[in-house]
Amino acid sequence: MCWARLASAEDSAFVEFKSLKPEIALRMAQSAMESCRACGYQIGVIMANYFGIPQVYLQDRFAGLHVLETATRKAWTAITFRTNTTDIAALTEADEELSDLRQLEKIMPVSGELLVLDGDGSLSVGIGISGARSQSDLLPVG
Repeated sequence: MCWARLASAEDSAFVEFKSLKPEIALRMAQSAMESCRACGYQIGVIMANYFGIPQVYLQDRFAGLHVLETATRKAWTAITFRTNTTDIAALTEADEELSDLRQLEKIMPVSGELLVLDGDGSLSVGIGISGARSQSDLLPVG
């Protein structure tokens, strides 16, 4: 009976994940805000943990009312699907096989997030940013 065998030392009943310390998450959010501010954007930035739960949220003083929800949903979408939201946008366009995913309440398949991996390549946090017109707006102009 395979279903009844007990977990061995190699097959632990527990899983492991890493979570950023709040101080590090806060510094990362501050850095994102400063970078956007330097480009002329007033944004909201959220740091969501491995489970998509907000850990830190910062909003610049002139950012719009929508940025909290938008940044939260961007981070949640990236973490949930373990990929960047720009790719999710393409995969869920009309007539694509995964287009019905857009019916999910929280999904936000638009650019403006970053997944942060630990040193082993495992997902540790998602950063959602809202308030700039697009990711290309955040790139330095030459």
